[in-house]
Amino acid sequence: MEIQERIETTPMLSVTPAAAEKIKQLMAEETEVSVLRVAIQGGGCSGFQYGLGFDRDAVEGDHEFEAHGVRVVVDPFSAPYLNGAEVDYVDSIEQSGFAINNPNAVSSCGCGHSFQVDDETPADAVGGCGSGCSA
Repeated sequence: MEIQERIETTPMLSVTPAAAEKIKQLMAEETEVSVLRVAIQGGGCSGFQYGLGFDRDAVEGDHEFEAHGVRVVVDPFSAPYLNGAEVDYVDSIEQSGFAINNPNAVSSCGCGHSFQVDDETPADAVGGCGSGCSA
């Protein structure tokens, strides 16, 4: 089966059990989706912002893995910025929603939705909008 060959054995980011359960619950409410796409995009008050969304399938070049029964894909542009990150789901009085704990972020805004990386990021890792294009 070709898809199994694309699934990585050591994922670049992790998904907590709490996040996986919430993702499966939300995916069950959608039609024609089979993967969680995690990406970064230029913008936000700190330089980059996270994007989580559902997609029909992986596309050529995506990094793909499974975590707690959830298929996750990351585009090649986002991969260097998300390596070692963790997707979590928090449900408390102060906050409710998905949170990304990213060791590559050197600073982030107060809401945690945008972040900045250090100046050591490889030049070929920067560019485009995070959706597969090359700006």
